[in-house]
Amino acid sequence: MERFNGRHDNQLREVRFTRNFTDNAEGSVLVECGRTRVLCTVSAIPKVPMFQKNKGEGWLTAEYAMLPGSVEGRKHREFQKRDGRSVEIQRLIGRALRAVIDLSAFPEHTLHVDCDVLQADGGTRCASISGAAVALHDALQVLSGRGKLRHWPMQDWPAAVSVGIVAGREVLDLDYGEDFEADVDMNIVATASGKIIEVQGTAEGDPFEREALNRLIDLGVDGVIELTQLQKTAVEDGATV
Repeated sequence: MERFNGRHDNQLREVRFTRNFTDNAEGSVLVECGRTRVLCTVSAIPKVPMFQKNKGEGWLTAEYAMLPGSVEGRKHREFQKRDGRSVEIQRLIGRALRAVIDLSAFPEHTLHVDCDVLQADGGTRCASISGAAVALHDALQVLSGRGKLRHWPMQDWPAAVSVGIVAGREVLDLDYGEDFEADVDMNIVATASGKIIEVQGTAEGDPFEREALNRLIDLGVDGVIELTQLQKTAVEDGATV
C-alpha cells in the first residue's frame, strides 16, 4: 500500500488553520487536513440553557453538518430530521471542548460552536475538533477584550486524529480511501499534555489484539501532540499557518 502523497505511516496530512475566515462570529477558522476542509465558528450568546441558570457558569454546545457539496453526488441538507451521525459527532465535539475549559470563567454566556464540512476526504470529526479549538481560543480572546471573562478558561489544547490498520499497517490520519479499506478504524481525542479525552474505535472485520490497540493509541496521541503544536503556532504567529 502506498499512501496518498507518499506519506509515512506516522505522518499527518498537511494541516492548515486560517483564522478570522469570516467576520461575524467571535471566532472563525477554516481548518484543512489534506483535502478535508471544515469551517469552524464560535459565537458567544449572553444566556445559558435552563440547566445552567444560577450556577455561576457558562455553557458550550456544538453543532456539526456536512454541506451538500462536501461529497460526491450531493448530500441532502438536514432540516426537520437530523442525521444520526451528525448528532453523534456534534456531541463528541462538545465533549472534547468542554473537557479543557472552565465554564465558571464566562458565567451566563453560551459558546455556540458550529462545524460545517465544506469538503470531506476522511477525518471530518477530527478536523472539526482541532479547528474548533482554535476558533474557541479566538472567541475567548474577544470575550476577554469585552471584559466578560473572570479568568482565562482554556486549561489545555484539545485536538483529534484518526488512526487505523490498513492492509496490515498501523497508520495515522486516514483519508477517505484508507478509511474505506481499514480493518480497524479509530479516533483519538487528546490534549497537548498527552491526556486522553475520548477513544472511538472498532474492528471492521476480524478482531484485533490488545497490543495493537495500545500501539494505535500511542500513534494517535503523538499525532494529537503534533496537531496542538500547529494550533499554538497558528495563534502565536498570525492569521494563518
